Amino acid sequence: MSGDDAVASCNAMGLFVGNGRLVIVDEVDRWKADDVKAVAGYLAAPAPATVLALVAAELKADSALAKVVKKAGELLMYDVQKRRVPEWVAEQFARLGAKADRDACRALVEVVGDDLDDLSSEIDKLATWAGGETITISVIEEMAVGRAETPIFSLTDAWGRRDVGAVLATSETLLERTHRTRSGELLRIVASLVGHVGRVRRIQRLADNGVRARDAAGKLKMHPFAAEKAFAQAANFSADELSAAVVRLAELDAAAKGGSRMPAELELDRTLVDVTRRAS
Repeated sequence: MSGDDAVASCNAMGLFVGNGRLVIVDEVDRWKADDVKAVAGYLAAPAPATVLALVAAELKADSALAKVVKKAGELLMYDVQKRRVPEWVAEQFARLGAKADRDACRALVEVVGDDLDDLSSEIDKLATWAGGETITISVIEEMAVGRAETPIFSLTDAWGRRDVGAVLATSETLLERTHRTRSGELLRIVASLVGHVGRVRRIQRLADNGVRARDAAGKLKMHPFAAEKAFAQAANFSADELSAAVVRLAELDAAAKGGSRMPAELELDRTLVDVTRRAS
């Protein structure tokens, strides 16, 4: 729809609301310069009792159209900074009359991602399911639907706390609930741990050089919440321990792919114990 079409619709296609009417025009971020000029001309002398709503998927606050709208009416930006997404999640739960603790809100972002539409869908589902009960991290693990993979953050959290029992219990839960074969899920667990330990090593080096979690998130292209968590975990391990964990996980990967006569799941358990427990 061009700008001229939008102006014409103000006089012919509106949705009537009381004695006035509301005209909604989508995809205005695709408009050309002439379209914006046409709307600016209309806004100089708009149709009486008519509200014109221009909707864009992406629109910069300093764009020509945004400036025109701001001058003539109100500019509403539906945007949340990444570091504030968990806070936004908590606000949405509260709006629906649901209670969710802080860790659950952060976990939901880690599982689903920071797309607000995806999060809104999960928030609505979880709020309805909870029925007034507090939504905890265990509920997120059970109920939340991620973008692709089953969440593995419970395993990496337990590893970061150096909780051997929780690490073993969580790995078994992942193996039991997967839609893959157990061997396929085991390889995913190994790959995820390798990636996570590697990130914690990089975070540790940055922390040693005085880099803050917020700045490290940008450098490593991580969500700020994930970077803060990795910073806390890095403090629980020495550099030598993290290096040894990477080597041990590489050995596990080789063993799980046929390099050992021992059952792969037993190799996994032994490795998880080795990379998690504190040296005596």
